Amino acid sequence: MNVDLHCHTNVSDGALPPAELLNLAVERGIDMLSITDHDSIQAYELASSPDTKLKLIPGIEFSSQWNRAGVHIVGLNLDLSSDAIRQGVSQQSQARKERGEKIAEKLAHLGFENCLEGAKSFTAGGQVGRPHFASYLVSLGAVSNIQQAFKKYLGAGKAGDIKEQWAELPTVVDWIRGAGGVAVLAHPTKYKMTRTKMNGLIEDFAAAGGEAIEVISGLQIPSVTKDMAKVCNSHGLLASCGSDFHSSNQTWAALGMVAPLPDSCTPVWQRWS
Repeated sequence: MNVDLHCHTNVSDGALPPAELLNLAVERGIDMLSITDHDSIQAYELASSPDTKLKLIPGIEFSSQWNRAGVHIVGLNLDLSSDAIRQGVSQQSQARKERGEKIAEKLAHLGFENCLEGAKSFTAGGQVGRPHFASYLVSLGAVSNIQQAFKKYLGAGKAGDIKEQWAELPTVVDWIRGAGGVAVLAHPTKYKMTRTKMNGLIEDFAAAGGEAIEVISGLQIPSVTKDMAKVCNSHGLLASCGSDFHSSNQTWAALGMVAPLPDSCTPVWQRWS
């Protein structure tokens, strides 16, 4: 099967509206897809599953923190009408609002005015995230591209790197489990942690009720996939995979272009298939 269980629409920081993303998924021959917008389930209110073989798995990607480090937790196969998921979305939406205000305040101290309003102009009326601030800084001519905006102002350790308002990891896992879903640790290799720290994160995640990790995230070299499969199995977890698609110009995160999971892994979709 062609499976992609991690992608984003313009409800969060993706480029495509939900309906267009679903059309692209059909074009790419995806069999199973989950839209996992950041801290939002609005995409599922704006577009329904196409009348094709595509199976749409309700999902979300929650921002969280563990030992003061920012981490992302994907929730899959959720009951979107559950009190648990709506509580989580409400709490995170407020956190995003406060975070946006803090980022704008930090950037104002660096001489960039009206950044919150500017960032909002790059959204489709959904959540405001750092990529929207990055786009505004590019429009001002403060930086030449999105990558430079993160490198200078918004990336890890920079002025706009604000994460203390996110819910703690066990709370996020509880929201997902309360909605009948499966909690998945997103892209564990992308947190720039030591191996020891990454294993500690996975251990705490599993102890909190997390059930799977992303063994494959986007275009990934085989040696990384093989290593992550070993990590996944050593912790007794299910395996997930996704492109982390945001826009069509990011070839390293192309929708539906995700390698098959290694045969040694137990796919997360066995939990609901």
